[in-house]
Amino acid sequence: MTWLADHWRDVFPLLGQHIWLAGLPLVLGLVIALPLGWAARRWRTAYPVLVTTSGLLYTIPSLALFILMPLVLGTRILDPINVVAAMTVYTVALLVRSVADGLGAVPEDVRAAATAMGYRGLRRFLAVDLPLSVPVLTAGLRVAAVSNVSIVSVASLIGVPQLGHLLTDGFNRAINGELITGIVACVVLALGFDVLIRVVGAALTPWTRVGAGAGVQP
Repeated sequence: MTWLADHWRDVFPLLGQHIWLAGLPLVLGLVIALPLGWAARRWRTAYPVLVTTSGLLYTIPSLALFILMPLVLGTRILDPINVVAAMTVYTVALLVRSVADGLGAVPEDVRAAATAMGYRGLRRFLAVDLPLSVPVLTAGLRVAAVSNVSIVSVASLIGVPQLGHLLTDGFNRAINGELITGIVACVVLALGFDVLIRVVGAALTPWTRVGAGAGVQP
């Protein structure tokens, strides 16, 4: 607490950078994973290919991917966009299966009823399939968010400033207060992302609360 009280002005910019590096890829990854997950569910032969291929992306070591990105994107080694791109890859790797399984969890009778009411193609996907798959998507996003917060800290090894800097600097200089601050800040940030995603997911699925309330006996 003493170290944090003396250096809090340095911690908050690192926290803001960490939020950006971990949060933006969640949005970008979801946007990319939605059509891929839809394709995996739409065509049975595409499911094992897309899900397996995307899953393999998550096995790439983060440090290696951070270093590889400048070669692929033509950016500078210390450009934060490299971390955003790498984290987007990891997010897609985690979410393609979640999207496909979420869409697969929509009951066929609900789809049939929506089709009978005139909901077809993209309209049915946006109005029926996607909303009903939100609980599964929320679970996948929660895992991806915690994973992103953890992996982003590795970027401190290539000089990209964020909360991971507190971990590496605190360890290298044996400053326990800085090291503990970095650990606690990462945990709190991961919990913050988790709570935010749960709140947004609950707001997008009000029928789940109605169903739960209906089952409560006075």
